[in-house]
Amino acid sequence: MPWLRLACLATLIPTLLIGVSSGAGGTVPPGQWTAYGRDSSAQRFSPLNQINAGNVSTLGVAWSYALRESRGVEATPLMVDGLVYVTSAWSIVYALDAKTGAERWVFDPVVDRAVGARSCCDVVNRGVAYADGRIFVAALDGRLIALEAKTGRKLWETPSVPENSNYVVTGAPCIARNLVLIGNSGGDLGTRGYVGAYDVRTGHPAWRFYTVPGDPAKGRDHAASDGVLERMAKTWTGQWWKQGGGGSVWDSITYDAELDRIYFGVDNGAPWNRQIRSPAGGDNLFLASIVAVDRRSGRYLWHYQVTPGDTWDTGATQSLVLATLDLAGKPRHVLMQAPKNGFFYVIDRDTGRLLSARNLVPVAKTADTPKGQPISWAYGIDLNTGRPLENPEARFPDGTTAVVHPVGPGAHGWQPMAFNPNTGLMYLPVQDFASTFRTDAAYVPGPYLRASGLAGAGAIPQNPTLRESIPKRMAARLVAWDPVTQQERWRVPFDFAGNGGVLTTGGNLVFQGTSAGEFVAYDASSGATLWSFDVQATAQGGPASYAIDGEQYIAIAIGNGGSTFLAGALGVPPRKNTPTGRVVVFKLNGTADYPRIDTTPDPVPAPPAAFGAPSTIAAGAEKYGAYCSGCHGFGAISGFVTPDLRRSPYIQSGEAFRSVIQDGILLGKGMPRFGEGISADDAEHIRSFLVSEANYIYGLQTRGTHP
Repeated sequence: MPWLRLACLATLIPTLLIGVSSGAGGTVPPGQWTAYGRDSSAQRFSPLNQINAGNVSTLGVAWSYALRESRGVEATPLMVDGLVYVTSAWSIVYALDAKTGAERWVFDPVVDRAVGARSCCDVVNRGVAYADGRIFVAALDGRLIALEAKTGRKLWETPSVPENSNYVVTGAPCIARNLVLIGNSGGDLGTRGYVGAYDVRTGHPAWRFYTVPGDPAKGRDHAASDGVLERMAKTWTGQWWKQGGGGSVWDSITYDAELDRIYFGVDNGAPWNRQIRSPAGGDNLFLASIVAVDRRSGRYLWHYQVTPGDTWDTGATQSLVLATLDLAGKPRHVLMQAPKNGFFYVIDRDTGRLLSARNLVPVAKTADTPKGQPISWAYGIDLNTGRPLENPEARFPDGTTAVVHPVGPGAHGWQPMAFNPNTGLMYLPVQDFASTFRTDAAYVPGPYLRASGLAGAGAIPQNPTLRESIPKRMAARLVAWDPVTQQERWRVPFDFAGNGGVLTTGGNLVFQGTSAGEFVAYDASSGATLWSFDVQATAQGGPASYAIDGEQYIAIAIGNGGSTFLAGALGVPPRKNTPTGRVVVFKLNGTADYPRIDTTPDPVPAPPAAFGAPSTIAAGAEKYGAYCSGCHGFGAISGFVTPDLRRSPYIQSGEAFRSVIQDGILLGKGMPRFGEGISADDAEHIRSFLVSEANYIYGLQTRGTHP
């Protein structure tokens, strides 16, 4: 058997390991979790084995801590030198005693709440980075900030995005020796993506790499990406730069300590629809790509594009995991990714050559797809060229409509996956979303309007049976995937999509938070459920494990973050978001109290009388889909992270409703001010749709049938 598959005898011994080399990530003390993915390999594997498959059933709460904000939580906790570092919504940083949870310090960067209006997927933050006694956080408004780790004292602050722009930052910084790297979000509102590198001691900019070409009339950017600017531009057509082009790097940045290079994943284009963004076609480099650059200079080394000419919002910002695999009897430095598009990729990270790829979800040629079923955007990958084998119909040509999968939240969203070198398996959340695509012939960019270039989604039929059946079609599951053979080894099915990131350990365990609010431990070899605890919210960002004074802990940050919950979490049992997010830490035989919270949604208040003809309501549903659904739920079915508009007092009158969406009276809470971007007539159409939905669920409640 390959050396990678040999069971590590240490996993059978219920003691803490003393030291371990983490391969591509360098050497990290086994009891610490010093980076977003534990070390720079991003494997999210903890070698600790005191908690193992034989005793995990005795896991109990060691301590918990209530975060200060109730919006979505997506952070992975770090533990360095006895302190746990975590972030909440609005980029607030907390330092907590790793044994007791006692608060040591809190740093609030005081982000203007109006900035939340331009954050596509809530005001979340995925965590901090650590280096040389410093904690680094990227605030939502784009400030990169260095703090003294022991005290929280601010050491320096530097802007990483232009002031008063549509850029925001939600990702965790990445440390690469003397540099701290951060990307940004905003492609959905029409920005031009890039990655920036800054000196860890001073915050001084070192280099910047743009992921898409800019306005040709402006020439070069005087950036690290200048050397490939012409190569990028040749793959675009039209006047893409007028909406920025997209290509945000809002999550995965991974440092390869062995090869001293950096990899980052690039998101979708702006607009999403290539027919508008690049009307004569083209691959549109480096959208939906993995890019490798030199650490010191940012100089381009290689790229691999997972979705050429992306038009379905299938970017490549998901986890980039480094390892050494035995392939055909030869050890290979590899990078692994499972992006939104439904395929699992193994890439030679020395050269960027694709080594293997296999679909995680069922795919087929359109001709082999049953009538009425979603079609696959691609039915395979050509390993000779590295390009996908596309179904042409999936590109919805010539005004046609196509229902395509896996798209949207993707077969694998941003929720991190984890690789266990003892089992040789990757563990990741998988789902299979389908969406309807049709070009919006009247598309015009507008303030706070998502740059899709697609016709807005309409209402979801008011049929309880149909609505309950939709999430079951998404086929959500936790999957153990063998990257050597490109085969699934086991799966755990779920009723609902939107499950959280993953941790795997030397104790032969896999930990994951579910969208139903359970925190679960599985046997890493078989997938058998060994333990679970109702934490009442999801752990989207993924758990961490650490040890202090000879005792192992499992830590999670919970709070219903993620676009799935903003989009409504259709089918998930309705529960209010916890009044505050929490950090919850477990240990063997832990006995700390875990205060329970009433998460029952408030009753639906009596809505105003329904109004508007069916055509008016339908028009309102489409406008709602374009402007509102990303935060308040598709079809107005709320995920309760942001207000449920069916319960909103502002739908009681047209004047009150317009005061919010046109006048911006809630801008200070992160609600956009659309101004004349939404006409008075359109505003009233949206309200008619919301009132219709409010009357529907109020009627169910009155009859006692509302869940």
